[in-house]
Amino acid sequence: MAKVLVIGGAGYIGSHVVKALLKSGHGVAVYDNLSTGQKINLFKEAEFIEGDILDTAALQKAMSGGFDAVVHLAAKKAVGESMEKPEIYSTNNICGSLNILNAMVGCGVRNLVFSSSAAVYGMPEYLPIDEKHPFHPLNYYGFTKLEIEKYMEWYSRLKDFRYMALRYFNAIGYDAEGDIRGREIGSQNLLPIVMDVAAGRREKLSVFGRDYETRDGTCIRDYVHVSDLARAHVLAIEKLMAGAESDSLNLGTGKGTSVDEMIQAAEKVVGRKLNVEYAGRRAGDPAVLVASYDKAKKVLGWEPAYTDVEEIIRTTWNIE
Repeated sequence: MAKVLVIGGAGYIGSHVVKALLKSGHGVAVYDNLSTGQKINLFKEAEFIEGDILDTAALQKAMSGGFDAVVHLAAKKAVGESMEKPEIYSTNNICGSLNILNAMVGCGVRNLVFSSSAAVYGMPEYLPIDEKHPFHPLNYYGFTKLEIEKYMEWYSRLKDFRYMALRYFNAIGYDAEGDIRGREIGSQNLLPIVMDVAAGRREKLSVFGRDYETRDGTCIRDYVHVSDLARAHVLAIEKLMAGAESDSLNLGTGKGTSVDEMIQAAEKVVGRKLNVEYAGRRAGDPAVLVASYDKAKKVLGWEPAYTDVEEIIRTTWNIE
């Protein structure tokens, strides 16, 4: 079994990754600055180290703990903010990731699983999007993820180092067993906002665009359950530990759900109509984003277990 340092392991996706690693029998330590991660998401079976990826001394000290692999999930990820404050995203996402790579090399940690994003692709030139799709990020957040992948590729060529970059599509849902209950802080994604409206924390839900060339005029996205994402991280670590080559893989379901379909499914789960307001399109929003996960299936043996949207929404509503 591997000893794994999960950087960002108190966050939304990170806490699910930690649970999946522990469930698979791996040893886990969490490194997190708790800026968006929460102590409620920590597991007593995992060591917790409070620290920031910009603190090189703390990072190197943590990394020297004899780890076999690192999972890197620490990033700023608000798309709109990345366009307004690129300097923050450059420092945190790019410089912070370089700190992680340098600490790994310095401490002899050879295997990295990186939380990347479908945002590296930009506007789709064809669907479903596979890993050969051209890279044209539409926002600075996506640019930072792409740049980090390029740095990892160089490090894997020049050092005794291997990685897997997992390009998430739209992560949603919560641990079905209820072990993770800390709501994601400050999320700008659709389902958390829908849940905020359903729970009375927001007055209304704004839907941007109802005139796309889709089946109901609203945007279509590929929503993948966070526990399925977490399982992919475990498989990626185990493959790297077994000698697999560096790679980049899409994680999605291959199935698209529209914004209106998501809202209707949520209304069924919560048992009432939600206050929805339709507004104009947002600049840079593709009409449809759907993944091909064939490569992840081939390389990792991974397939999504959760494909029913209502079931996924129910795992989220259960933490309210």
